[in-house]
Amino acid sequence: MGATVRSVFRFSGKIVNDLISFLVFSVFDVLDILLCYVYKVVDFFVEDEWKPCYCSSPEKAIINGGNILVSENGEAEKIVCVTSTKVQLEEISGTLYSRPSLVAEVSKTSFKRRNVRSSSFKVEMIQEKTGGHKSHAVRWSDCDCETCNAWSNSCKDTLFVHAEGRKDNASENVIFIHGFISSSKFWTETLFPNFSRSIKSKYRLFAIDLLGFGRSPKPHDSLYTVKEHLDMIEKTVLEPNKLQSFHIVAHSLGCILGLALAVKYPNSVKSLTLLAPPYFPTPKGEEPTQYMMRKVAPRQVWPLIAFGASMACWYEHVSRTICLLICKHHRTWEFLTKLITRNRIKTYLIEGFCCHTHNAAWHTLHNVICGTAAKIEGYLDIVQNHLNCSVNVFHGRDDEVIPVECSDYFKTKVPRANVKVVEKKDHITIVVGRQEAFARELEQIWKTAKTS
Repeated sequence: MGATVRSVFRFSGKIVNDLISFLVFSVFDVLDILLCYVYKVVDFFVEDEWKPCYCSSPEKAIINGGNILVSENGEAEKIVCVTSTKVQLEEISGTLYSRPSLVAEVSKTSFKRRNVRSSSFKVEMIQEKTGGHKSHAVRWSDCDCETCNAWSNSCKDTLFVHAEGRKDNASENVIFIHGFISSSKFWTETLFPNFSRSIKSKYRLFAIDLLGFGRSPKPHDSLYTVKEHLDMIEKTVLEPNKLQSFHIVAHSLGCILGLALAVKYPNSVKSLTLLAPPYFPTPKGEEPTQYMMRKVAPRQVWPLIAFGASMACWYEHVSRTICLLICKHHRTWEFLTKLITRNRIKTYLIEGFCCHTHNAAWHTLHNVICGTAAKIEGYLDIVQNHLNCSVNVFHGRDDEVIPVECSDYFKTKVPRANVKVVEKKDHITIVVGRQEAFARELEQIWKTAKTS
């Protein structure tokens, strides 16, 4: 009888959640369209130019962005984007342009708006090398504090790296890659103080701020694709330090970049440790990027973490408004947090959550998380069949951001992976709060990999 009652309550709760979610997100669908015009006007008056956005059709956005559509063959499109820094071939996610909803469907029939499939949308960015520096101008809606813009005062176009351990002749190297809207402090404020003296005397530990986050560069003309993120990691850590071998520790979105790095350097990786890897196998008949977007951002008001993810992923202009209110004024939020808690807690998580631009978060979310949905299985096949390193996965049982089932799916693709589910831990507390225990686990993984 009790089980039946609970089942009825769960079903009723789901119906109510679905109904409220439909109404709330329908309102946000309309609000995002209105904010699109608001930002176009404000950008024009403040920055003296119209800023393209992804509400436009691809052709219109391309023309407004100073890009040229050079070929169109069926669904395959290439774009020449002339700017001022580098030449590269990029692949962007179709979810940037196509985020289906009832309001979007209505507007599509009214304005003949066209969707783009992620697997067919490639960007060829041709940038003239003028020898000049990248523009470091801060957009009016972004934070202009010293922490967020430390990179603009440097002539080096590299990531911010916090390095500890042995300075030279290190026998081992470890690269730490943080997750979405986070920073290197996720590692340096938790794990680094808890590593043993033995580890720090032999290992070099590199914790990076990803491109667009923390104290790293936040270029306005970047698409923040996997290639761009990897290029910066290579340029900042691998090449200048001449790393011949290394261990990888990655969290959440960082797991995708960690996998891509391991696949690119299969003979260099000594161990691969992933925390909450976002792997959702795509069912047959589903478009991978769209399926991934619906899984990580389900357009639900409950749980709250799903609501936040949906706001960030589905709404370009609503999410920009959130960044304007939170990220631009993060110093105020940090001050209030310290005031309310009487400075009893560290604010590194708030700093990591706030120190990014909307452009960086928006493109990284779509081009890394959603855009790689069709590639992840290929990455995992290479890890299983071509990498000899140890593979370890940790996941919190109570993780509501990336459900624990993702690690189960991972295990089916990489059977030799050691998967550990930690009870009563979530997406953050898988590290925060158990940093000493996790530091010991990592040390054991590295030592075992060294002797294997």
